Amino acid sequence: MSSSLLLSPHDLRFLLYEWLDVEALTQRPRYAEHSREIFDAVLDLAQQVATDHFAPHNKYSDAHEPTFDGQRVHQPPQVKAALEVFAETGLLAGGMDESVGGMQLPHMVASACAAWFKAANIATAAYPFLTVGNANLLLANGSPEQIDTWVRPMVEGRFFGTMCLSEPQAGSSLADITTRAEPQEDGTYRLFGNKMWISAGDHELSENIVHLVLAKIPGGPPGVKGISLFIVPKILVNDDGSLGQRNDVVLAGLNHKMGYRGTTNTLLNFGEGSHCPDGRPGAVGYLVGAPHQGLSYMFHMMNSARVEVGAGAMALGYTGYLKSLAYAKERPQGRPVGDKNPRSPQVPIIQHADVKRMLLAQKSYVEGALALVLYCGRLLDEQKSAESEDERAQARLLLDVLTPIVKSWPSQWCLEANNLAIQVHGGYGYTREYDVEQHYRDNRLNPIHEGTYGIQGLDLLGRKVTMRDGAGLALLAERIGTTVEQARKAGDEPAELGERLQAAIDRVVTVTTQVWGYGDTEAALANASVYLEAVGHVVVAWIWLEQLLAAHGKEGDFYDGKRQAARFFFRHELPRTGPQLDLLASLDRTTLDMAESWF
Repeated sequence: MSSSLLLSPHDLRFLLYEWLDVEALTQRPRYAEHSREIFDAVLDLAQQVATDHFAPHNKYSDAHEPTFDGQRVHQPPQVKAALEVFAETGLLAGGMDESVGGMQLPHMVASACAAWFKAANIATAAYPFLTVGNANLLLANGSPEQIDTWVRPMVEGRFFGTMCLSEPQAGSSLADITTRAEPQEDGTYRLFGNKMWISAGDHELSENIVHLVLAKIPGGPPGVKGISLFIVPKILVNDDGSLGQRNDVVLAGLNHKMGYRGTTNTLLNFGEGSHCPDGRPGAVGYLVGAPHQGLSYMFHMMNSARVEVGAGAMALGYTGYLKSLAYAKERPQGRPVGDKNPRSPQVPIIQHADVKRMLLAQKSYVEGALALVLYCGRLLDEQKSAESEDERAQARLLLDVLTPIVKSWPSQWCLEANNLAIQVHGGYGYTREYDVEQHYRDNRLNPIHEGTYGIQGLDLLGRKVTMRDGAGLALLAERIGTTVEQARKAGDEPAELGERLQAAIDRVVTVTTQVWGYGDTEAALANASVYLEAVGHVVVAWIWLEQLLAAHGKEGDFYDGKRQAARFFFRHELPRTGPQLDLLASLDRTTLDMAESWF
């Protein structure tokens, strides 16, 4: 278990084995073929491949972003070489069923493996992990023929996948998409329209690209109820599985973002007439599932993608933290506050209290986020392997509540960790010679990927905590209460922090009831982003209390570090929620009542 500047192998194993007890899953039929030895082997493999093949070209691909010559996309050869090595490992299908060629690993382990690649090179990692989401959607909703034709090549790493939702005029308002799918006599469809902000939408890194496209069938219901989902490949596939003619999916141009520069981001035209299969206009598409159910199917991928965005934000924050920590240990500057002798030697900056503050804040954010991501992985494992339907349903419900939090909280606070990593580096932090400025730029995309804070806040306050008469929030409070009871039994510091956490979750429940009790939906949702941040902090405090209990009674620097990070979060971060919840309880209308002409 070698050290790394990407992630902490010790932390990963602590979370998986000492807290979440992933080994216990091997007693269940789904994971019976696995063992700790297998888990350790795949984790070591992920660390090695990420370190040796993804990390080395991270800065190079950032500086040499994709270009389009009007015919094809050009990228540094290291990107394709790394993805070929990744495909050979089989990790792309780590969490998928053995029946489709997957490893059938627990999602916790697959997520931990994925984190290595995201920390090493988030832009190159985007290609396979978008493909995983695409394949999982088709496994859940596609026909056996579609699985054989499209998923198996993705599992093998020969095809990559995308998700095509937004359009230039629609943004996040999917009800306003205009891409249409016209039915054909042979059961296929022909698609016409444009899709914007499509990550990995065109490249030369795989044999084919499988687009999942939202479109409307003429004559269907208006708005989101009329949206259907289609498989639209870049290249059509013949009956024998060989590649056929080019489909009418055309790259109109590349978008150039501040981060993720190595990932192509595209505007795609469907059915513009440049490549007409069989001489007829339109891009050939294949309906997934039933007509007009596309958005519900796509949410399968979107919710998975939201968890993955949070995981990516965590990984970028984590590697930035480790690099700023290493820098702080090596960089001599200044002297202790009480030492006024200019002839005395300078000390490493890690000895200064304010640098310790910045490092400890980063540690509390990134280790809290990693634990949250893996806990959500545990809930996915419960959905697939728990013995009773009630246990599976509870895991599903709790993950529904946590999804907007696991997407948005790391995207906000691990970005802040990247900000602090730059600050620790001082003036060097803003230069391209050090990695931390790129990590900040890469991570700045994640607050927008798969839905902004505002969208996640509306989802949490407007849907997740109110659905089924508040059953999701009640379950979250119950789980937190169970942890608090364990902390009380442990006594001493865990008990003290547990009481603070219990007060915080009680206040969340009370304020949620108050906000909706006024009967003013517009005012209730006006500060949904504040609600998201407050509840997110309470959830991460819970995750830190869980870690504190897992470390309780254990000796060594690692466990002392866990205890100190937990103290920091409860003393410096959890108190933020008090004024936020006060604001929410007051049903403050300051932003809602701001007139457009006053800006």
